[in-house]
Amino acid sequence: GYFYSRWNKCIHSSHDLSDIVFIDNYIFNKDVHIQFNSTVGKYVGYTEHGVYNAELWNNNTGILQSERAQVERYCKHNAEAYQTVVADKS
Repeated sequence: GYFYSRWNKCIHSSHDLSDIVFIDNYIFNKDVHIQFNSTVGKYVGYTEHGVYNAELWNNNTGILQSERAQVERYCKHNAEAYQTVVADKS
């Protein structure tokens, strides 16, 4: 059989969230074949199929804008909520 998954994560180390990074991975048979990294600002393909799709997606400004917006919409929103619940308690 085949195994497909998609996972994303937000990484930061500063309390003010100024260094937050959004990573979105597309995984097929346990290997990342496409990745969006907000520090790069575009998709990167790691397999033949991944390179093909990354080129298509990078040429679609709507898709790229949506992924780039995830830093504010998804990462910062959730990180601020987590900090309020966990880190800001004494």
